[in-house]
Amino acid sequence: MFSTTDSTPGRTAQIEGRNCLFFSGFAYLGMHVSHAFRNLLAEGLARYGSVYPSSRIGNLQLRLYEETEHALAAHLHQQSAACFSSGYLAAQAAVTYAVSKGEALYSPGAHPAIRYPGAQIPSGTWADWINAVVDMVNLGNDHQYVIIADAVNPLTATINDFSALKQLRRKTLVLVDDSHGLGVLGPEGEGIISLLPANEAVRYLLTASLAKAYSLEGGMVAGHAADIAAIRKLPLFTASTAMIPAYAYAFLQSQQAFATARKRLQKNILTMEGLTEGIAAISHQAALPMFVLEDREEDVNEFLLRRDTLISSFAYPDPQGPKIHRAVLSALHTRADIEILMMQLVQFYTRL
Repeated sequence: MFSTTDSTPGRTAQIEGRNCLFFSGFAYLGMHVSHAFRNLLAEGLARYGSVYPSSRIGNLQLRLYEETEHALAAHLHQQSAACFSSGYLAAQAAVTYAVSKGEALYSPGAHPAIRYPGAQIPSGTWADWINAVVDMVNLGNDHQYVIIADAVNPLTATINDFSALKQLRRKTLVLVDDSHGLGVLGPEGEGIISLLPANEAVRYLLTASLAKAYSLEGGMVAGHAADIAAIRKLPLFTASTAMIPAYAYAFLQSQQAFATARKRLQKNILTMEGLTEGIAAISHQAALPMFVLEDREEDVNEFLLRRDTLISSFAYPDPQGPKIHRAVLSALHTRADIEILMMQLVQFYTRL
């Protein structure tokens, strides 16, 4: 069952005249309801208008995009970056390039955004897959294979473990979608790159949506300069509309705000971790703001909604699949919000 609203939720959501605590969505840093952030978007709109009316390869280029791409590359500790109007478009450009470099080896459950037409998505566990992939690549030739995977599985609240890539001996391109890690993981919010093993045989290509943590409609691809230069020649880049310039402006002006919000989010995660310790029905992996709730005969979402709390509870990516119940934290939540949620969850799991 779906609920509806006429306003954008923050730490609360308006649902049929009720003000409910909101533990869903993906605005991890909560910037979408920040007045300061909205003011920066307004400044950007006043300065640049609603769209930059030219191709990405037009003969008049907006310097703002070059500045944004330089900032993104520096943020992810990469040589170069390209920005796009959406995360999905960025991922499709990245995978279109990647599959031209070798045979694609997809991880289990790879997000649709990084699937190329005809992609073969394996079943099984992450650990079994990545160990098998390392063995396969090492038995092949340099650049024979391309590894394609998500950095984070937000549905299971898992940071995927790439440490096995340290054992790769053949030169390999590894494409990682870091949409749910960028802005959240790493000392400076640089995402999964802080956890990827250094290996001279491996060349990383990173793609991500800017909507998840940064509340900006846009996407990026970052990596080796030669890879980004080749992606810039793809029609997915050259023929697409650029990211709305006001969003790029706000990104450049909000780095300190992002850092402050990330600290609040990390504090909230630690608070929730402490309150859930020893509760087997609630699972979580450190540093992620998603807490997976065990399914029971009674729907936990319905139980909480009757108590004015809304969690993430739907089937994804297949709408016909089983529901996945999660409590998703943001930097907007207070300790009192989290304590109320936990009191309700303890009541739910101890009464059944």
